[in-house]
Amino acid sequence: MATDFLVRPARPSDAWALAELRWTFKQEDYEGRPPVPARSLEGAEVWIRDRLGDGRWSAWVAETGGEICGHVFLCPVERMPEPYADNNPVGYVTHFFVTPSRRNKGVGSALLEALKQHARGVGLEGLIVWPSERSTPLYQRSGFQPPEELLELPLDA
Repeated sequence: MATDFLVRPARPSDAWALAELRWTFKQEDYEGRPPVPARSLEGAEVWIRDRLGDGRWSAWVAETGGEICGHVFLCPVERMPEPYADNNPVGYVTHFFVTPSRRNKGVGSALLEALKQHARGVGLEGLIVWPSERSTPLYQRSGFQPPEELLELPLDA
């Protein structure tokens, strides 16, 4: 399949565009009628820039025509050392978004592939994600499977 987009690692200088896309992404949850934001777009930009800049998080973007049209983020989760085996971090995959006009054109698959290659290269033990209903088929096509050992306790505020 010919592609008209480029996937690359995100840079701190992408933070403003990524924050804007984050707000767009979250508005979809409210079908175009979002409540008043509890956080500023500028605050999100700083948060993203800081984490990309110091390496706490990694991200990949898809660009077409010089504009970011998709992204996915990865946060390594350290695990406690153990005496008898390596205990490599796992990766938390989040903030995965492709603009509506670029969906179903290979952008999401390419972003996940770049993330998976990176995760293997840095020795992550595995990847975890809380997918949306819409994104679950894409994750499954990319090799993600339901967990056998994970439990979750939602904590209400």
